[in-house]
Amino acid sequence: MVVLLLTGTPGTGKTSVAGELTKHGFKVIHLNEAVGDDYLYLEGDCKVVDPLALAEKIRPIVEVDSIIEGHLAHLLGIKGVVIVLRTAPEELRSRLRGKGFSEAKAGENVEAEALDVVLIEAMDLYDHVFEVDTTGRTAVETAEDVLKILGGKTKEYAPGRISWLNEYFEQNIASRKYLP
Repeated sequence: MVVLLLTGTPGTGKTSVAGELTKHGFKVIHLNEAVGDDYLYLEGDCKVVDPLALAEKIRPIVEVDSIIEGHLAHLLGIKGVVIVLRTAPEELRSRLRGKGFSEAKAGENVEAEALDVVLIEAMDLYDHVFEVDTTGRTAVETAEDVLKILGGKTKEYAPGRISWLNEYFEQNIASRKYLP
């Protein structure tokens, strides 16, 4: 069948959706588990992954019907279909805070989601990119959408149909007072 690169901003549901897809015969490679300290370097106070080194590590274990799951999956240069999971900003913030992210770190990820960072990166690198909205949806429902895409029903998942920018602006910027 295909190699699926399941990516998205942290908190969009990648791990849960990948778990559901294993019920359909997919083998999942979780990038967070595959990273290890050998593929990290420090940049300031943050650990940063070297995507090229990580790709070389996992390339030998990638098979047909594999899912490479993680927010860096689209940066590895491994041939496949890219599906970017998307979540509305306030739901994403809630999910991330529930996972223990600080308000600042959750805010960074919400901003990245609102600005389509992962989607744009994926579109710059791959020809076959799709996006699925996970807002208010279960992992089972989202996995069904992924299976539709892999089955050729791609039109409703074309990139560019999801935009959180207006919502993000209203919730985070419009309420600020810039003038006295």
